[in-house]
This record gives sequence, C-alpha cells and structure tokens, in this order.
Amino acid sequence: MWECPKCGRMFKNKNQDHDCGEAPKTIEEYISGQPETVQSYLQEINRVIKKAIPDAAERISWSMPTYWKKRNLIQFAAFKKHIGLYPGSEAVEAFADKLKEYKTSKGAIQLPYDKQLPLELIGEIAKWCEENGGS
Repeated sequence: MWECPKCGRMFKNKNQDHDCGEAPKTIEEYISGQPETVQSYLQEINRVIKKAIPDAAERISWSMPTYWKKRNLIQFAAFKKHIGLYPGSEAVEAFADKLKEYKTSKGAIQLPYDKQLPLELIGEIAKWCEENGGS
C-alpha cells in the first residue's frame, strides 16, 4: 500500500493518480489544479467542446470536467501520459475509423501528450454526443 504524502489517502499502487483534498467545483478550477505542463492541453479541449456544444452545462462529475444536458455528454481528465476523453462507448464505436491511431477502450479515448490534439475530431465527437446521447 502507498500513502499519498499530501492527503494521507492509501492506495494499492505507488504514486496513484488522484485528487488530493476537496474536489474542484468548476472546470476552470480543475484545469488550474493540474500541472502547468498539461493545462494548455486541457484548455484547448475545453474550448473546443464548449464551442461544439454551447448549450451544455459545465460541471464536475466523478472529479472530471463534464458537459451535461439531462445526462453526462462528454468528460475529460488529465493523467501522467495522456488526457482521457470520455464520450461513451457508442461514440467510441461511431468514430472508430477516425480513432485508429489512439488507444481506446469501452467509452474512453487516450490522447497522448506527445501527439498533436485532434481538436476538430474532439469537436465532432462532442457534437455527436449531444445529438446521440453522450456517455
């Protein structure tokens, strides 16, 4: 077991990713609480999603930035080597051809920091989620 030196929580894995202390209340607060090296990636993703689905409400759900309209539409979160984009399994399936160069799993897309963000594709996925049900 590993104990986080900041918050004292115990985890099975050493250096487990987690939020220490109180969860952020806004997307901007979430982004500003991440390492400076990833904040610009998160800001770009947030900007593109906001532009694609401007009527969706912004909130934090499961400690992640979330766009919501009667249900979660799309979420994203920062990790050590990538940003996780969570549009839901149906969206990942619908965009499978355009996601071949990214690691995906049921409902999740990994966007590594060492690749340029596919901003246009992220916008398309967000719009699709609004029209088809989201995560």
